[in-house]
Amino acid sequence: WVYLAVIIDIFSRRVVGWAISTRMKQDLALRALNMAIAIRRPPPGCTHHTDRGSQYCAHDYQKLLRNNGFKVSMSGKGSCYDNSAVESFVKSLKAEMVWRRSWQTRREVEVALFPFHGLKANHERGTEYINGFYNPRRKHSALGWKSPVAFERRAA
Repeated sequence: WVYLAVIIDIFSRRVVGWAISTRMKQDLALRALNMAIAIRRPPPGCTHHTDRGSQYCAHDYQKLLRNNGFKVSMSGKGSCYDNSAVESFVKSLKAEMVWRRSWQTRREVEVALFPFHGLKANHERGTEYINGFYNPRRKHSALGWKSPVAFERRAA
């Protein structure tokens, strides 16, 4: 099993934070959130929305949100549509990368998602999925058939 936590900028559908682990624990979510904060440097008052997973309700996660000035928003109980942007990303990831080959090790998945410095991903697209394909090239109907990166450039 491989667990992936992602933070998506809902404005542009850009994945701005991510982490992967063999366990779905609070540290996984914290690592993804810390990456998103470091990359985006969101202003105070920015809304952060999650489902009601225990890792997002955890004290340390909530404290990090408060310390960075986020407005905290959580899905209602049993609301399956509240996190549709993340659900859509996961569906795309599975269809466009995961289900296209057999994975022997967790390391193969890590490298395909986001290779470490100096390594090339080993899958059909020949590059990492998040920063090499999803963010800069994958077109979204919600963005007028632009990629997240192109949509942000246009909006700036």
